[in-house]
Amino acid sequence: MTQQDKRPVQYLADYRPYPFTLSETRLDITLAPTGTRVRAEIDMQPKDARNAADLMLDGGAGLRLGSLTIDGAAPDPAFVRREGEVLTIGAAALPRTAFTLATEVEIDPEANTAFEGLYLSNGIFCTQCEAEGFRHITFYPDRPDVMTTFRVTLRSDLPVLLSNGNPVASGAGWAEWHDPWPKPCYLFALVAGELVAVRGSFTTRSGREVALNVWVRPGDEDRADFALVSLIKSMRWDEEVYGREYDLEVFNIVTVDDFNMGAMENKGLNIFNSKLVLASPETATDADYERIEAVIAHEYFHNWTGNRITCRDWFQLCLKEGLTVFRDQQFTSDMRSAAVKRIEDVQVLRARQFREDQGPLAHPPRPDRFEEINNFYTATVYEKGAEVIGMLKRLVGDEGYARALDLYFARHDGDAATIEDWLKVFEDATGRDLGQFKRWYTDAGTPVVTMTEEWQDGTLALHLRQETPPTPGQPDKPARVIPLAMGLIGPNGDEVLPTTVLELTEPRQSFRFEALGARPVVSMLRGFSAPVMLRRQLDDSARAFLLAHDTDAFARWDAGRDLALSALAAGASGEAGAGGAYVAAIGRLLADEGIDAAFRALCLQLPSEEEVATHLHADRTVPDPAAIHAAREALARDLAEAHEPVLAEIYTRLRSEGPYSPGATASADRALRLAALHLLSRIDGGERAEILFGTAGNMTERMGALAALVRLGRAERALAAMRDEFGSNRLVMDKWFSVQVMAAPPETAVAIARELAARPDFDWKNPNRFRALMGALAANHPAFHAADGSGYDFTADWLMRMDPVNPQIAARMSSAFETWVRYDADRRARARQALERIAALESLSRNSSEMVSRMIAAGS
Repeated sequence: MTQQDKRPVQYLADYRPYPFTLSETRLDITLAPTGTRVRAEIDMQPKDARNAADLMLDGGAGLRLGSLTIDGAAPDPAFVRREGEVLTIGAAALPRTAFTLATEVEIDPEANTAFEGLYLSNGIFCTQCEAEGFRHITFYPDRPDVMTTFRVTLRSDLPVLLSNGNPVASGAGWAEWHDPWPKPCYLFALVAGELVAVRGSFTTRSGREVALNVWVRPGDEDRADFALVSLIKSMRWDEEVYGREYDLEVFNIVTVDDFNMGAMENKGLNIFNSKLVLASPETATDADYERIEAVIAHEYFHNWTGNRITCRDWFQLCLKEGLTVFRDQQFTSDMRSAAVKRIEDVQVLRARQFREDQGPLAHPPRPDRFEEINNFYTATVYEKGAEVIGMLKRLVGDEGYARALDLYFARHDGDAATIEDWLKVFEDATGRDLGQFKRWYTDAGTPVVTMTEEWQDGTLALHLRQETPPTPGQPDKPARVIPLAMGLIGPNGDEVLPTTVLELTEPRQSFRFEALGARPVVSMLRGFSAPVMLRRQLDDSARAFLLAHDTDAFARWDAGRDLALSALAAGASGEAGAGGAYVAAIGRLLADEGIDAAFRALCLQLPSEEEVATHLHADRTVPDPAAIHAAREALARDLAEAHEPVLAEIYTRLRSEGPYSPGATASADRALRLAALHLLSRIDGGERAEILFGTAGNMTERMGALAALVRLGRAERALAAMRDEFGSNRLVMDKWFSVQVMAAPPETAVAIARELAARPDFDWKNPNRFRALMGALAANHPAFHAADGSGYDFTADWLMRMDPVNPQIAARMSSAFETWVRYDADRRARARQALERIAALESLSRNSSEMVSRMIAAGS
């Protein structure tokens, strides 16, 4: 680790307010690829004139300081020192009243391969300042609780010059922008380049006209319309549902190719990874369209939950992200199918966050320490943070939630808030004590709820026990408030008790239901009312009954999921014919034309191999990746053979006709058709998939067919055809790279990844392309965990190569190793060896060092 990378662990308990108040920041930036000059003037004053404090400014190693003055005069050099990333001006050199600090620095955007701060993306200047990127642009108090207005002048011969806020003035080679709303520097943004705008407008509920622009590279205009429509839907929805109106004259979205994240909510100037804006039926799948709609909404919603109200410090990250994820989930539920959206969100949570909670990277939604904040942009902060919001809403009700949110916006507009502020709003609005509920924010781990039943003389007793397994640094966890939504279904399939919420607050509690005519089947955890793992004794016949009769869509799907997991776990243990009940239940589901196509498609998707491994690990069984893969393939074939006629009928009947629509109904039909195709390809040798690839009129069906062909090892012609047609389309080629490894048979996947990595068009410094290949191998469970360690070694080699270039991407992709301690001794030895090779890398970044050291420690 280099000297500049050394930084002490940051602790929440050490938070202290910044000792200076900032009233305005003025930036004058002259753009040049290797020598951009940034002049900054910051109006500030001490908060306590009697107790002088040193002025500490953050600044990366790449800043070349040209000048520094205070009220126009250079301070005595004896009072100025620069150590690591901190520039300190001694209190003795500072006025005790308001003053202006002016600095001029020079930076090199072209050399910035980390894409943090100001950098170049194929000729376009752009910025990424969250979490701590602004310090790579100029010297500044780079912390979210320091908020001020910004006035920015950009100078360049490039035709488009954009920054935050409203345009003030412009001329040949310059443009001035002013953001009237105080913001922290992590929300600063600028973009400059050869861009064209797809334009629109929106009239707010108070009658103000807002100019909307989606800026893209010339030639991409025809793929930006959907993003613009999604933005307008988001603005209207936020007014109607949350009462939040947009507050500037213009809203700009810009697409760039090189971006470490998905998108960024900079005030009035959202910068997006191009894959989350550009879409056409020929190049984007249904999943791409839905993701674009959701992320456009997410970043727009941040205007209030993140920008107007930001977080006091980075420990409070889940405050803005959890709430905004919850809001974008609500939006998608309203735009599409609420039931299907809920199931999809739970799938993501279980696949990513539950895995995180079970491993060495487990942390609470609000951690109490970190070394590198970029490592905490995690499923726990985002997805689990959203689940905590959902539980709050369930506990206080829709009206209580609405009152609390109105109070939150009224009380904290313009603030940098904390989790305590958020919970206090709910307490004041609803009168509810949330002291115990706060543990959801401060305690790591997934609670396990064990349920047993007792039936006697018309009374059903439910005995519930909660416990949360130990996680790093938190061995003992007290009981939490767990809202458990449940219902009772009679033997004839009728609902005996509609959805009722039980509040589990003690380690053990019992609930009784009396005067029941017959023993009902319990439908528990409806709507996935809490992010817990439910343990109960339920045989396959009861699961099949719930799949057939439950009135709650999530609980119904979950019963089918439990059936599938039970079958796959048994199959992975060598038990033959374990999936009979699941296969029969799916047959009944497929035959019911009254069931939503999207729901049936979800039920046809078998649990991923990673999910099976997580399930086995939770049951204290060592997962065998090869056995899990074989069991999953066998069960898929059993489904296809048992239901070939109805699957073939679905596949034929749902053939796409007419123009493409990304809407919910058409997408659901395609999802069901492709689910049927993937099962049928197990028994037809891929004939249908090959025909579909050649005739499909949209990318959704082409990619679905291609994935089936890759899995069967007969995709050579299809891959060549796609490469010839889309070789110059960067986003389609990312799909092309990814599918070849993700869908490949495990015995060939690593070799294919090596071949693809050797191609000249494997632009590994581009985050999307790197993720396309490395993420695909990590997602191919038996290939990544290959018994010979080849998956581990290949991934480690590339992480070591990426780390000096882009530490954020290397650190995030290293999480592929987070479950290594689950597996057998040989795999653990090979994984440890790969991790130790990374750890031994000279000048390893603090990003990767923190991640890798935590994972290695898990095996000690």
